[in-house]
Amino acid sequence: MQQPLVTLRGIKKHFPVGSGLFGKKSSFVKAVDGVSLDIYPGETVGLVGESGCGKSTTGRMVVGLTEPTEGEIYFEGRKLSDYKKKKEIGKNLQMIFQDPYSSLNPRMTASDIIEEPLVLHKMGTKSERRKRVDELLERVGLSSDHGNRYPIEFSGGQRQRLGIARALALQPKLIVCDEPVSALDVSIQAQILNLLKEIQKDMGLSYLFIAHGIQAVKHISDKIAVMYLGKIIEFSEKEEMFITPKHPYTKALLSAVPHPDPKQRDRERIILKGDLPSPSNPPEGCSFHTRCPVAIEQCKKVIPTLLQTSEHSFTACIQYENVGNQVEIIAEQEINENYDKLYTESNDKRKMESVLPN
Repeated sequence: MQQPLVTLRGIKKHFPVGSGLFGKKSSFVKAVDGVSLDIYPGETVGLVGESGCGKSTTGRMVVGLTEPTEGEIYFEGRKLSDYKKKKEIGKNLQMIFQDPYSSLNPRMTASDIIEEPLVLHKMGTKSERRKRVDELLERVGLSSDHGNRYPIEFSGGQRQRLGIARALALQPKLIVCDEPVSALDVSIQAQILNLLKEIQKDMGLSYLFIAHGIQAVKHISDKIAVMYLGKIIEFSEKEEMFITPKHPYTKALLSAVPHPDPKQRDRERIILKGDLPSPSNPPEGCSFHTRCPVAIEQCKKVIPTLLQTSEHSFTACIQYENVGNQVEIIAEQEINENYDKLYTESNDKRKMESVLPN
């Protein structure tokens, strides 16, 4: 069998808050609370959930920017903790950040931003690095002429293209995409998603694609993991998840996806009651039981583990058989057609944002 490129085993990240006697930390925010996941070469795993559920913290641990409190992360079978230098990890594991406005150094030109990883890793001569930078600019839909401009001279979509080019500089094997389109207009989102798919096809990359919008996750992912209060509560191939969701939280997420057909907009919507519980004081038993429409008394006492519910589906819910097997959602073809239409239209109107006005 094929070996996973990246493996997460029981990883936790607990941030201390408040102090007790003698300065001892009295409580912790359980940002990530026991996540296990495999990402295979060439595939995209989508990680979706509400704000504050631990998605970004998980992504930062995968690339070595944050140390786990507990558990292990493996890259090609080797523990990340065994790497003595962060640069060893960075060569193969890179990250595209959410905010294209704050993730780029405003005092550096576009060329310097992309070249910086090559300089840190002492790769190539000055002329070889500049040639590589020009190739990357062209690869992400910009031109070499943009290299002398500063981030403030670019639009949001173009800045995110710079972020992608910087992540590609070292030819990594996996890129964590931390909500890379959430700050962009819908038409630009389509361009960036299509660009990421094209790059993956050409380079054989793996992605961990983090988002709170399940529509974008479906468009790019092969498998989807749904996260709630620091735990993965459902994991399956995307087709199965969108047709037969097993967890009540997943079904609620899918019911909220807008439908392009006006006749279908009156379909059942699942409205979750209450607010997301605090990760510093999560509910006992199943963390979702305080908002779950099918919760029973046992859900308040039992912490569910991921159970295999089909060949490619795992669910952390003792009531999954009562969730319902069908949910009305946007079909795969409709989503792709919508994004392709936006991609084509934005191409015609904006020319992929590649040219800035003088």
